[in-house]
Amino acid sequence: MTTDASVTAARRPGEQALTALGLGAPALDPADASAHSFPGGGKWRTEIPSCEGPEALAVVLKESSRLDVPIHRISQGSGVWMLTDAEITEMVDATGERDIELCLFTGPRGTWDIGGSVRSDSRGAGLRARGHDAVAGCVEDAVRATELGVKCLLVADEGVLWTLHRAREAGIIPADTTLKVSALIGPVNPASYSVFEHLGADSVNVPSDLTLDHLTEIRRVSGAPLDMYIEAPDDLGGYIRMYEVAELIRRGAPVYLKFGLSKAPGIYPWGTHLRDVTLNTAKERVRRGRLALDLLARHGADGDMAPLGSRLPGVLRRFPVEGSG
Repeated sequence: MTTDASVTAARRPGEQALTALGLGAPALDPADASAHSFPGGGKWRTEIPSCEGPEALAVVLKESSRLDVPIHRISQGSGVWMLTDAEITEMVDATGERDIELCLFTGPRGTWDIGGSVRSDSRGAGLRARGHDAVAGCVEDAVRATELGVKCLLVADEGVLWTLHRAREAGIIPADTTLKVSALIGPVNPASYSVFEHLGADSVNVPSDLTLDHLTEIRRVSGAPLDMYIEAPDDLGGYIRMYEVAELIRRGAPVYLKFGLSKAPGIYPWGTHLRDVTLNTAKERVRRGRLALDLLARHGADGDMAPLGSRLPGVLRRFPVEGSG
């Protein structure tokens, strides 16, 4: 990765050729740039999502070494309850050896519930936790996962997020546990993004159809790390924003670049009946990461990557927790 400050300033795709043809774009507005970064330095980190078990994780780690793709975080989508203790421990150990943050999804959510509204045309409450028992399942998953060494938890419900933040403040789960908001409930405006930060989010996945101006609006009210699919799965729109990656960093920092995969079968909840497609898509997600990083390098915009092994979000704003003083 390019880190030398003396490197020529970043250029936009096709900039020189278009300028020569009289089709150059206006200069970028410095006021649009994010003023935020990760603690310890760096504007961006990387994430490989949908890594559904130890075997898929092994594929991702092997391919990332082969293609020289740096990874800060690896996440899973099926859920803590879809893994045995031995499988979770194996994943914790493997990511720990590489100093990569492992993020597992918590508890029951709308699509795996008897509620019918999520299957209606309006999608009802979506992926949120229905009722006390669903919240309890998410908390159960969080406690189990963190006791096994998992340091990052994925959530798809505002109440679960606030509950786990309170649990973190109370010492029920470790204080350095990070909470990541799923793309399945990602906010689409700066006001709601700020609310997620105050509820305890340490990174917030926004939908990949937000415009660059939307990212600038968010950054004017919140410095909480942002997660964004550079290529989104089809069930999240299938958006591909590879050529915008440098500008996504400039506008959205601090940002996790997520390398998803469009035109791929769904694999949640994962099982061995989906083994081949899970391993093949895991490998291709890493390759997609290499393609995005190559684009950044060609445009001279691959500097400012956060140090490998960094995972904490820095000081964020929170709603007061009752009884915390």
